Amino acid sequence: MEVKPNETKLISPFFVFFLMPGMQIGVGILGFERVIAKEAGQDAWLSVLISGLIINVLLWMCFKLLGRGPQTLDLVAIHKDLFGKWVGNVFNILFILYLIMISIILIRTYLEVIQVWMFPGVNVLMLITVILILVYSFVEGGFRVITGLCIIGLIIGSPLFLLNYFPLKYAHFENLGPFLDHSFMEIMKACKKMTLNYLGFELLLIYYPFIKNREKSQKWAHLGAVFTMAIYLVSIIVSLAYYHQDQLKDVIWATLTLWKIVDLPFIERFEYIGISVWLFMVLPNVCIGVWAASRTAKRVFGLRQKKMLVFILLIILVSCIFLDNRYRIDKFNTISSEIGFYIVYLYLPLLFIWQSIVYKVRGHKS
Repeated sequence: MEVKPNETKLISPFFVFFLMPGMQIGVGILGFERVIAKEAGQDAWLSVLISGLIINVLLWMCFKLLGRGPQTLDLVAIHKDLFGKWVGNVFNILFILYLIMISIILIRTYLEVIQVWMFPGVNVLMLITVILILVYSFVEGGFRVITGLCIIGLIIGSPLFLLNYFPLKYAHFENLGPFLDHSFMEIMKACKKMTLNYLGFELLLIYYPFIKNREKSQKWAHLGAVFTMAIYLVSIIVSLAYYHQDQLKDVIWATLTLWKIVDLPFIERFEYIGISVWLFMVLPNVCIGVWAASRTAKRVFGLRQKKMLVFILLIILVSCIFLDNRYRIDKFNTISSEIGFYIVYLYLPLLFIWQSIVYKVRGHKS
């Protein structure tokens, strides 16, 4: 049951820092402000902070889940160990579907941004095919290649975070007050809406065996999650300070709209460049999700990962074609966020508690 990847496929613990934002910072950051501001208004930044701290607690649970036994396990092995082969595999298949769903929403939402902001008449099928070919080539290269893509993506995309400087020149920080003007439940509802943006840390449960000196990787994972939280926190504070609350509730892509005010002497429409560069942030998201789905499918069905990869990419292609308008994409986003919420906030803690009980009972019997 122990998972032992070849030594040449392992990564250093430090690289886990890049895998966290590599999966968590994607297309969602371009427009998450409106969704949480609807619930918590000027206190929305508090929801970002609380969600980020809770995610770190859940991340700690993931490390406990993976490190309790003497063997190196992943989620597939944990499910089989706790529930038996058949029931465990049912949970594993549901997790595969969840990973595919996340990958679909990442690709389709990014393509919607391209359609709305750059090329309204673009051939979506052609674009999806090109992106999926890129995903195939990276995932087929293995986990180390995907890790490298996360590092490159963060390096290339990081300068875009500095664009928050431009709206700050027109900011009205009095928009952030009054402090704690919303109820606890309203702030918690905004935390729930933030779920989709923070999803991705739980993929640690799949790639954990691919880390060298795994016990040293936890601090890097937490630092990566804190980095993600800091990026979201700065984005929401800048947006709240720039927009009036009533205005923010109607701006679908708040961050993207802020890029429109970037004033450089040699570029007229900076958002075109920003959206293009952002592909380097979205691509690692999709690659990690697809790799984790194909890896889990390989472990469950005993087939070659390359075959499962092709099958999963075909599912994503067909699904993206059916998501052909704003209503369907938004609905799919909402459903994905709901499912993700129950998986990370409910299922993971329950799995953590159940494993504690089972191991304690086994300990008494032995």
